[in-house]
Order: sequence, then C-alpha cells, then structure tokens
Amino acid sequence: MKKAVLVTLSAALLVSLMALKPPTPPAEEAKIKWVTLEEAYKLNQKQPRKVFIDLYTDWCGWCKVMDKNTFKNTEVIDFVNKKYYAVKFNPEKDADVMLGKVSFKNMLNGKVTGYPTTVFMNEKMALIQPVSGYLEPRMFHQVLAYFGDNNHEKEPFDQFKEKTYPGKYMAKAQ
Repeated sequence: MKKAVLVTLSAALLVSLMALKPPTPPAEEAKIKWVTLEEAYKLNQKQPRKVFIDLYTDWCGWCKVMDKNTFKNTEVIDFVNKKYYAVKFNPEKDADVMLGKVSFKNMLNGKVTGYPTTVFMNEKMALIQPVSGYLEPRMFHQVLAYFGDNNHEKEPFDQFKEKTYPGKYMAKAQ
C-alpha cells in the first residue's frame, strides 16, 4: 500500500514539474532574407554577392504562387541566403533606384516581358539576365545554381541541367 501511494505521489510530482516547464518555442521557419534594392546595392559595396530581384505586381497570380511555393522551399531558401542578396521589387509601385550611375529601370528597359520575372545581377550590380515566368522550386534552384556559382560562364543551361546539376547539386536539393 505504501509503495502504491509513493508511486502515485512521485508520478503526481513529476507531472506537476513537467507542467511548470516553459513550453518549447516553435522553431522559427526558415525564410529568404529579403532586402530593398537600395540595401542590396549598399551591402554589395561592402561584401559583394550576386543579386536576384523578384519583379512582381500585386495583380500577378503566378507571382503569388512563386511566393507560396518556390520562395518557401528549404533548398531555395538556403541557396539564396548563402549566395545572393534577394530583392522584391514592384515596378508599378517602387521608385526607380540608381545603381551607381545606372538607373535600374533603364537597365531593364525592354528586357521584361511579363511577371513574374527574376532578374539576376552579378557582384558589380551589372545585369546577367532576366528570367521570365513562374519557376517551380526545383527549376528555380537550378537557375539559382547556374548563375550563383558562375556556371553560366562555363556551359549552356541545358547542358548544366543535364550534366553538372545532377552530380553537383541534386543531392543537396532533395
């Protein structure tokens, strides 16, 4: 009988102590570290990185799908945060920005045909290439790796997708 009371009291004490323990805060969800175009330009002066700019509009449905799917993908988030300064830019609302002596909107004049468009720039804030349209997470990761690691200087994109990407990046992106 004494043993049963002792076990019950011990269990009650243990449960009481567990109730006093502060709850573990939920792990913070990984996110892309978005900056403004002006901030990217300033950061690039101190620590050069490539820049990718998500050109979007409020009315663009595929822009919202990229936000929901592509920009929430863990592999995309990790690669972006390591290799790029990421910028969201709404050309219909955001003011033009001078990147040194060049206007951002003038730099893109005639090169953007729709939304979403992802603009890739090198460490000197010079345009590499805009990529138009929705890109699902895996394709976007391929494009990020293609420009982010200067593969665009070594081989065409189709060759990169077929030969280089599977061996060098695919294991990381799954």
